[in-house]
Amino acid sequence: MRAAIMYKAGDVRVENIADPKILEPTDAVLRVARACICGSDLWPYRLLPPVENGQRMGHEAIGVIEDVGAEVRTLKRGDFVVMPFAFSDGTCAFCHEALHTSCVHGGFFGTGGKADGAQAEAVRVPYADGTLFRLPVRPDEGLMPAVLTLSDVMGTGHHAARCARVSQGKVAAVVGDGAVGLCGVIAAKRLGASRIIILGAHADRISLAEEFGATDVVRERGEAAIERVRALTGGFGAHSVLECVGSQQAIATSLGIVRPGGHIGRVGVPHYEAIPALQPFFYQNITVSGGPAPVRAYIEELLPDVLEGRIQPGRVFDRSIGLNDVPMGYRAMDQREALKVMVRP
Repeated sequence: MRAAIMYKAGDVRVENIADPKILEPTDAVLRVARACICGSDLWPYRLLPPVENGQRMGHEAIGVIEDVGAEVRTLKRGDFVVMPFAFSDGTCAFCHEALHTSCVHGGFFGTGGKADGAQAEAVRVPYADGTLFRLPVRPDEGLMPAVLTLSDVMGTGHHAARCARVSQGKVAAVVGDGAVGLCGVIAAKRLGASRIIILGAHADRISLAEEFGATDVVRERGEAAIERVRALTGGFGAHSVLECVGSQQAIATSLGIVRPGGHIGRVGVPHYEAIPALQPFFYQNITVSGGPAPVRAYIEELLPDVLEGRIQPGRVFDRSIGLNDVPMGYRAMDQREALKVMVRP
């Protein structure tokens, strides 16, 4: 089969490799119907040192189960499923607490660990019962983009909103206009925020954010952005801040725009050593929480809104490519020519 493999920063190739097979009795083999390139994939695309045999890429997918191990109990061949970006056994203490990304036997797809990447024709899924979510519908061209977002970006935007404690009638601010930030806007509106401020600078993304429910736009950065958000909120800041980037400037901006007693939900993979200026913010009773989203726990809640069209997160995909064009897809996202690229194996 074909799969996308990254050998070093900027070097992604599509190669023919062995088909996946059942290695453990709890495994399944998934025939990938749709995968995609994530903003977090751009970090290794920019920074990965040379890897001798390469690293399989991709952690978001939907597809049809092709084979199951002898101990798989809840899934069968032919099931249409969502593959969350993390695999989990579904039975440990953390899975029972709906924190699947901390599963004691779990891990992440497409990071060079125990599970391969999903930018491929097929992928082996460990702990299939605890990882995969069986969908109550058959594969449908019109529905696939929205359902695919439940494997990561929509669940991650929702996690940011939950961690930021977005609630009815409150002010939310979303830092970052990437796919996760835009899904954060959807999540904030869905949870009842009366005002949603999007911080971003790309006209097409801002336009989409406004269609998703953003009420105010802040295009400035750094101190200018902080001043602008405070001006919009009577000098106090936002009750809830969704940090959807992961940079030093993004967390500093988030701390600068949250009001006393407010909450920051951070889901951008952090590329900084420490949260800045913690001591001054200690005296403002600000809560900072978040991490890798346990999207497996959120699918059941979000799926009805997706299936019934109340939310349309699939609109974050602005480019669709075949598997052979994955290297081009990475370049397009890295150069900000595309927001989020969907892959059709």
